[in-house]
Parts: sequence; C-alpha cells; structure tokens
Amino acid sequence: MPSAAPPFLIIGNPGNRRITLFQEALVRAGLPAAHVVAWEQVARAPDVLLELPDTERLVRIDAAGEDAAVERAFLQRGYSDALGTGCDTVTPEALDALPDEHGRVLCPRQHHLGFLRVLEDLSARFALRPRWRVLSAPGAIADLFDKRTTSRRYAGLGIPVPPFLDVAPGTTPEALRHALREAGFREAFVKLSCGSSASCLAVYRPGRTEGAGGSLLTSLHRGATGWFNSLKVRRVTDAREVDAVLAFLLREGSQVEESRPKARLGGDVFDCRVLTVRGEPAFTVVRQSRLPITNLHLGGYRGDLDAFHAAVPPRELEAAMESCRAVARAHDCLHVGIDLMFEDFFHGHRVLEANAFGDLLPGLTRDGLSVYDWELREALR
Repeated sequence: MPSAAPPFLIIGNPGNRRITLFQEALVRAGLPAAHVVAWEQVARAPDVLLELPDTERLVRIDAAGEDAAVERAFLQRGYSDALGTGCDTVTPEALDALPDEHGRVLCPRQHHLGFLRVLEDLSARFALRPRWRVLSAPGAIADLFDKRTTSRRYAGLGIPVPPFLDVAPGTTPEALRHALREAGFREAFVKLSCGSSASCLAVYRPGRTEGAGGSLLTSLHRGATGWFNSLKVRRVTDAREVDAVLAFLLREGSQVEESRPKARLGGDVFDCRVLTVRGEPAFTVVRQSRLPITNLHLGGYRGDLDAFHAAVPPRELEAAMESCRAVARAHDCLHVGIDLMFEDFFHGHRVLEANAFGDLLPGLTRDGLSVYDWELREALR
C-alpha cells in the first residue's frame, strides 16, 4: 500500500461492525484510521461535510441500517414526499412518541424517500469538494435501492433476470393474482422494491382458481403495533392473512418477479452472492436452503465453494460471471454485491438483484485478504 495514500472519510454508523472491520483493514495496511461522519449527522445537517478541509480524500459510503436514530431521521426527511402516495406514513411529531421496537417495519416507503433525499444532499456537497474521490456515487446507490429500476435496466442490457410484472403501487391482491395467472407465473417473489436483507419479502403461490387466495412464505408477521421482520420464515395459508401481507407489500411499492426453480447442491437449492470489486467478481458465497429464500439469517447456510465449482458447468459459470461484470459496469460503484441463481439442472442463470452494501462477508478471504482488505487495495489502485 502506498504510504502517501489519501486519507479515508467514511459516512456510516459509528460503532457498527462494518466500520470496525474497515478500520481494521486500514490498520493492517499501515494507513491512518478513517474519519467517520455519522449518517444521523448527514441526514439532519449535511453541511457538516463542508466543515472538513477541502483536501484530497477517498470517500466510502457505508450502510445506514441497524441504527434507530438514523431510521427516524430518514423518516422525518421522507414525510412530505410520501404524502399522497398511498403508502403508510408517520408524522415527524409522532415519531418522537414511538418506542424503539426491534424488527419493526415502520413506513418503509417513507423511510426510502428520506434516504433518497439524504443521498441528494451528499451529491450536492460532494460537488463542492472536487478533490474528494467518492468510491460509490450516491446516485448509483439510489438506483441499487430500487429493484424495479435495476431489473429493467439489466433486462435492457441483455443480462438474464427473472421475468417480472409491472405492478403499480397500491395494486390489490386480487388484481395481482389475476396478473400472475395471465403471465403464467405459478409462483412469484413479491418484494419491497427498496428492501434489503430479505426484509419485506414474500414467495407467493396463488390459488388455482379465481378468488382463491393461495399461500406464501414470508419473514413478515403482524404484531400489536404493526408489521415486524422475524428471523423465521413462516408459511401463511389463511386467505385474510395472505392478502394482508400482499396488500402491505403492494402498497409500499414492490418488485414482482417469477420464482423459477433453482439448481441444487447436495439436495438443497442454492444461489450465490457474488461480490464484484472494480468490475471483477472477487468473492463468491454459496447460500443453500431447503426453501426458496436462501438468506443466511433466515435459515440458509453457506455452501461449499469447491462443491459449487465442481457442479457448475464451466461455460455456464463463465457466462454467469460475465453477467456479474455487466451488472458492475452499470453502476458507478467500487463494489456491488450481486445475487445470482442458476436454473434447475444448470440450464442458464439469472441475476436476482444487486446491492450497494452487499460486502459484509465476515470470515471470507482470498489470497490471504479479507473482503475489506481487497476493497482497500483496489480503492488505492
């Protein structure tokens, strides 16, 4: 690592493990610790960035989740934009009276609109600091937090994605069922367009006839004060509860796409998280499960990478990695976490989605480097 490397500035949540792991990578590289500006500060007073000297810097924008104060700040910023959209809203005044409840899903569309406002603030301040090199552009992060935008962009670029439906926010569950039958989708993922980490996701199988509610798998459940994300996937068959989950997801704005059969390893279905760094696939995590939802915190487990390479035909593997490169080229980001599936019997592949902050992969190494070591090396190239 060059000793004269410019200092790092991180926008993140102080004390979060992401920040800690990146700071440790800087220490290993013999570089000074990064200056951290908290998301809450940026959300409430973005000019805090302009108080920093106008000197050469590398700017890393990290995830804003896992912080109740940041969530409230984003909700406050998004309130006026959310009015009249039909989504759930909470007034800035009412926020102060709400208790912090672990796992609660509070007005996700309003939260997302506030996040977009803060990203716009970042872009405006960065324009006044031309000597700062931003590793992931705020506009690119905004795109990556809208699954409807990215799936259509990738399809337009010729990247294989699951077939999807254009479903307007506020579509009713019955209208969704009709659209799924018209499209011939036996099963579909209905996922919040701005969600992450499998938050606000359902795998829905409509009934065979008109009016039949069908069933779904989801980590959402209803509590006394609203919707909550659980670490346990549940199957819902009660028609009223099925419609309640779907109505919530559709009201907040959802990506609806066909659930296609996934390839298997050792009898379980699997997909992959492929982390591209500077446009190249750098790390791969195999995620296996008995269920279509493979996220590791929802019952999935890390599969064996050697078994994966032994199972995937080389030509199909290279085609899939080329799709990942194409996704990375579509975004002005140092790193992109891409969720990739292979179809049953490896008859093709599909890019499921891409993530701006999909690089939290603790314990993973390549050539003796952790994920953050690798990203740091590439950022300094």
